[in-house]
Amino acid sequence: MLIAAPASGQGKTTITAALARLHSRQGKRVQVFKCGPDFLDPMILQRASGRPVYQIDLWMIGEQESRRLLSAAAAECDLILIEGVMGLFDGTPSAADLARCFGVPVLAVIDGSGMAQTFGAMAHGLASYQAGLPFAGVLANKVGSARHGEILRDCLPEGCAWFGALPRSEAIGLPSRHLGLVQADELADLDARLDAAADALLASADTQLPVPIRFSAPETALVGTSSAALAGVRIGVARDAAFAFIYQANLDLLTRLGAELLFFSPLSDTQLPEIDSLYLPGGYPELHLAELSGNQAMQAAIREHHDAGKPIHAECGGMLYLCESLTDAEGRSAELVGLLPGRATMQKRLTALALQEVALPEGILRGHTFHHSSLECELDPLVRGECPNYKRTAEAVWRIGRLTASYIHLYLPGNPQAAAALFCP
Repeated sequence: MLIAAPASGQGKTTITAALARLHSRQGKRVQVFKCGPDFLDPMILQRASGRPVYQIDLWMIGEQESRRLLSAAAAECDLILIEGVMGLFDGTPSAADLARCFGVPVLAVIDGSGMAQTFGAMAHGLASYQAGLPFAGVLANKVGSARHGEILRDCLPEGCAWFGALPRSEAIGLPSRHLGLVQADELADLDARLDAAADALLASADTQLPVPIRFSAPETALVGTSSAALAGVRIGVARDAAFAFIYQANLDLLTRLGAELLFFSPLSDTQLPEIDSLYLPGGYPELHLAELSGNQAMQAAIREHHDAGKPIHAECGGMLYLCESLTDAEGRSAELVGLLPGRATMQKRLTALALQEVALPEGILRGHTFHHSSLECELDPLVRGECPNYKRTAEAVWRIGRLTASYIHLYLPGNPQAAAALFCP
C-alpha cells in the first residue's frame, strides 16, 4: 500500500510508521519503502518496522530497479508499505505515477483538523483526479474526538474505504526541525510514540491486510561492473549525530562491490580507521559546530588522508565540514577542515530542493539536493547538476585531487561503475 496525502505536512510518516509498528508487533514481516529522496523519514520507519528502509522512485531509482526491490520484498514479507512524497500528484513523476506503474493501492492521509464534510470532497478529488489510479481509501489525521472521526467517516463518497483516524495528540506527533523530522536516535520516547500511534489505529479501524499484489521481476546484475570492483578497499563512513544522511542502498552497493565499510564519528573519534577511501555523507554539522571545530585531531587526520592522494566523497553536510568555516543561523561561526576553499552560511529559509543528474568523469549519476545553507567557493566547478523538472537548480560539483564534493546526495546504485570509480584508490 502507498500512503499518500494532498500535501506535505499531513502526517504521512506518522501513519506509515504506525501501520508498520502495528503489523510488525503482530509478528508480520513488514518492508517499508520511501518514494523519492529522503533520509529522516526512513530513520523513523526503520525503527517502526525493524527492517532497513529503501527508496523507490521512477526517476532517481528507475522503474526496473524499483520493480526489483518490490519483487524481492514481496518474496519474503507479509506487508509492503510505501510512503509517498509531497502531495499525491506533485512532481513528475509523482507518487500517483508510481502507484499506477506497479498497481499499488493508495491510502490517502488527510489532516482532518478544522474540517467536517469537506473531508469527503477532498477524498473524492484525490480518488478521481486522474484515471486509472488504484485508490483504496482514506485515513484521517489529527481528529479532535471520536465523534469528529465519525463525521469524517460518514461523509465519504460511495466506494471510498475508511481506514480509521489518529487523534490530535502530542504523544503521537513527530517533532521537526529545518530539514525535516528530528532524527530517530535523538527521540528518547520514539518507541512510545510509535506504539501509541499503532494503538490508536487498532482502536479506530479494521486493520486486516489489503488484497495481495504479486510482483515478478528478474534479478539484475551489476551491469558493466565487476562485483569485485572494490574488493579489499576499506571505506571509512562518517556516522554520528552530525553525519547520518545516507541511502542504505549506497552502503549495500559498496559492500556488494567488495568494499569493507568502517564507520567512525567525526564528533568523538580522534583518528580515522585504517582506510583507503573516505565517505562523508550529509547531516547536521551546523548543530555540532563546537564539537566538530574542537576535534582538531580528526580534522588533521582527514587533511592527511587527502594529502596522501586517497579518495574522499563528500555530500552536503559532509562537504560543509570540509569548508574553511561554517556559520550557523544564529551567526555563530567555526573553523573546520579547510580542504575546500569556501565559507558556508546557514540561511533562515530553504535555499535548494531539486532532483539532480550530474555527468561526472566517472559516469552519470542521479540524486537530489536539499539544504538551508549557501556556500561561497573560490574554485570553478568540475561540472554542474541538471534538474529534470524546472532546470533552475544546477548544483556545483567541486574536485580537488581525489576529493569530490557537492550539495548533491547521489544514489550510487544508479551507476555502480561510476560509484566504484569514485572510491577506488
